[in-house]
Amino acid sequence: MLPSEIPLFPLPNVVLFPAAALPLHIFEPRYRAMVADALEGERLIGMVLLRPGYETGYEGRPAVYDIGCAGVITHSQPLADGRYETALASYADAEARFDRVAAARELFAGGYSHVMANTLWILFRLQRYDETIDAAGRAPESALPHFWSGCAFFEKARGEQKPDLRLGWLTRAEEEFRRAVEAAPADWDTKYDFELVTKLAAELRKQPKAPPNQLMQLLRPQPRPGAKPVKRVG
Repeated sequence: MLPSEIPLFPLPNVVLFPAAALPLHIFEPRYRAMVADALEGERLIGMVLLRPGYETGYEGRPAVYDIGCAGVITHSQPLADGRYETALASYADAEARFDRVAAARELFAGGYSHVMANTLWILFRLQRYDETIDAAGRAPESALPHFWSGCAFFEKARGEQKPDLRLGWLTRAEEEFRRAVEAAPADWDTKYDFELVTKLAAELRKQPKAPPNQLMQLLRPQPRPGAKPVKRVG
């Protein structure tokens, strides 16, 4: 029988289903403290969905739905310096479990999206760009695969020495960001990334031999022919 009160862990698009396992990477300090308290007690945590518009009150007490699911923490592993690698291994195990059951991805779409979204985020943070692109190819739209793939192609372009390959990676980044904007037209951050990469690709086509360390300088306004140089003061 459940106690009268249990801690709640609200999430925007992930729910815990009965008899299902859900790997989580807890990184917010308040929820890490919550998990630590739960581990010292009955190891129970309630999972519940956030209501639309939760963003304005997220740091306080955001609105949640009335019905959720109580879960038991069956395994916990504190993450030290290698926390990203450890978390990535956990998500890889979770993805493999989804792959073993054909209908699992549809039945637990929110959980699968959560696993793949975090996988993409961690791979990108680890600068494993080829793996990010590969994972994006099998991730659902809700995990923002085109956004992360675009970011990975952009970073590959920034580090590429060969002009033809650099422009190729940047063109791929432009295409992925375009698809990301189509999937989330209200996301202004994605729109900004798309516009930046589009302008950068256009300038690189004009100056394909620009050194990699000067790539972003191509976006600076160029002085008009015959214009007097601007005097800098100070």
